[in-house]
Amino acid sequence: MSLKKESPSDIQLHLAAMKGDLLTIRKIIDSGKVHVDSRDKENTTPLILAAANGHYECVKELLEQGSDAAARRVTGTTALFFAAQGGFLDIVQLLLENDAPVDSLSVDGGSPLFVACQCGHMDVVKELVDRGAQVNAHMKDRATPLFIAAQNGHYKILLFLLARGAAPDSRRTDGATPLWIAAQMGHDHIVSQLLKAGARVDSARHDGATPLFKAAHKGHSQVVGALLKYRPSLGLLPNGESALHAAALVGCLPVCKQLVAAGADPFLKNQEGFQPAELALNNKHAAVSDYLKNCVRRTPK
Repeated sequence: MSLKKESPSDIQLHLAAMKGDLLTIRKIIDSGKVHVDSRDKENTTPLILAAANGHYECVKELLEQGSDAAARRVTGTTALFFAAQGGFLDIVQLLLENDAPVDSLSVDGGSPLFVACQCGHMDVVKELVDRGAQVNAHMKDRATPLFIAAQNGHYKILLFLLARGAAPDSRRTDGATPLWIAAQMGHDHIVSQLLKAGARVDSARHDGATPLFKAAHKGHSQVVGALLKYRPSLGLLPNGESALHAAALVGCLPVCKQLVAAGADPFLKNQEGFQPAELALNNKHAAVSDYLKNCVRRTPK
């Protein structure tokens, strides 16, 4: 369906909504020259613009004038999506009271709840869930609100979602779980909470990398410590490497020491036949290589 070309009045109404100019909005609509839901080439309505920019009174006026709270841009995003993204709780509540669909999805599967979790707006997250938003909804890549909260380190939101039934081991299409992404990002408090909630410590991405492997590779010592309390695999993983190999490769001595103290074998060979010390030396991490070479070989009991 082709959209009709925007008239000067359409453009003025859109600008007024974006700027929060309530008087101009009223004047243009009262003139009868433009529809309250006039759309630009992206299918954006004045209501969407007002909501996205946090203009409560303009949103209220447009709704009272009959604006459609469910109107979607070509990307599938709605006024509620943008209000949630901006953290505008009063606008979120107003839109929901005017029948805005709480779980409307964008073309990539993003929902108002998803962007509220992404941006850390706890009050908006709570409002959306209380109004029926699905905590285990997912984007096209199957990332859930819990995944995005874990990725961004939003601890209180993560706790709230878990309490409301979010699945701790939900997997993105590449196999990554909330625990995996939190470990990669270095969010030790998130890692600890997910483990407490029952997340599997060795949940690997499809390439075989576990949360411990990623934390070791990134040098996140506190995350490694949190994971070690749950007895993760210290041996060769499906990717042909161990967590100790990952730490040695990047030259992270504190993590190497943590892993060896937890029982990792410093003489274990990876799929290419290299011991961790050799990887460290090949990557110019002499201190790590020396430490690993001088470790005492454990004899089986």
